[in-house]
Amino acid sequence: MFDFKIHKTQKGSLARTGTFTTPHGKISTPVFMPVGTKATVKTLSPEELKTLGADIILSNTYHLMLRPGEKTVKKMGGLHKWMNWDRPILTDSGGFQVFSLEQEKGLPKNATRKAKVRVKEDGVEFYSHIDGSKHYITPEKATKIQHDLGADIIMAFDECAPANSTKKYFKSAMDRTHNWLVRCKKAHAPNTKKQALFGIIQGGTHEDLREESAKFISSLDLPGNAIGGLAVGEKKEKMLKMIEAVIPHLPENKPRYLMGVGTPPDLLEAVDRGIDMFDCVLPTRLARHGAFWTGKGLHHIKNQRFKNDPKPLERTCTCYTCQNFSTSYIHHLMKETEIFGHRLLTIHNLHFLLNLMHEIREHIEKGTFKKFKTSFFKKWKT
Repeated sequence: MFDFKIHKTQKGSLARTGTFTTPHGKISTPVFMPVGTKATVKTLSPEELKTLGADIILSNTYHLMLRPGEKTVKKMGGLHKWMNWDRPILTDSGGFQVFSLEQEKGLPKNATRKAKVRVKEDGVEFYSHIDGSKHYITPEKATKIQHDLGADIIMAFDECAPANSTKKYFKSAMDRTHNWLVRCKKAHAPNTKKQALFGIIQGGTHEDLREESAKFISSLDLPGNAIGGLAVGEKKEKMLKMIEAVIPHLPENKPRYLMGVGTPPDLLEAVDRGIDMFDCVLPTRLARHGAFWTGKGLHHIKNQRFKNDPKPLERTCTCYTCQNFSTSYIHHLMKETEIFGHRLLTIHNLHFLLNLMHEIREHIEKGTFKKFKTSFFKKWKT
């Protein structure tokens, strides 16, 4: 059921096109996955996502476990039926959120207990960022929750160590991640025909740890392999170096997923280095904050220069937003905090990234990816 076929490779690059087959359809790679953390891509309908060309979307185990609970989702027929999405879905294991939400947000004001994550060899104890309730997740439980959610691709439970950790701690977190993966694989054994389990490479920004992790993850012969713990504050050069460190140790016949990366330049650089799958909240998050991409870079719609601009966000863009509305109008909507403004910018940003991936695939097929990448960066302004 889970088959990955490589179609074309690019001379002078590790870029390649492929197709990953799942129970709910085929995914053309390289692919960007819009993020629907809580079982919805913010402000958009499933029909709009299909119109934009999304092959697959991502939802999050941590958030759905807390509310409404995986049992509710299962009772409603699983994620696909519940959210009326008949294409592939990937669920993150929740490991990243367990650690990052506690660090970033802590507990709500009405919570009675202090936020604290206790990492044990068996699993992780943490308190909900919603109501302060105590929870304990093991690799087996994370896997079972994802079985109940019913995504096509599920992720192993891992420990994403903070970026400022010592190398010693990165090593211990990596070892735990490896041990947990073995347990996830065992727990997932009865469900391998329905869902593909991906392992996650960790190791911080230490090349030797990344190589060790990649070798271990690859040895388990899973349907796909992911790289986690990057794009969390380290310099871009470091991120790219870590990708270069692990790629030689990953099997060519399995999809490679770089988690949480989604700026246009990062997508191009990572594809050039052999990555097949990406996800990121940036397109929707930037839209909510009034930012949008064009081929020249990132812009902020509330800038006064857009107040009387009759042109679309980008003249050559074929998205619904650019075909129907002026920059001036969207500037007004965002100034007035109208939800329609969020929707229009979200449509444009997702179209921009999904169309970029489409162009990347086309250029790899034609053998012109390197020229396309060079041309892109000549116009792009950081």
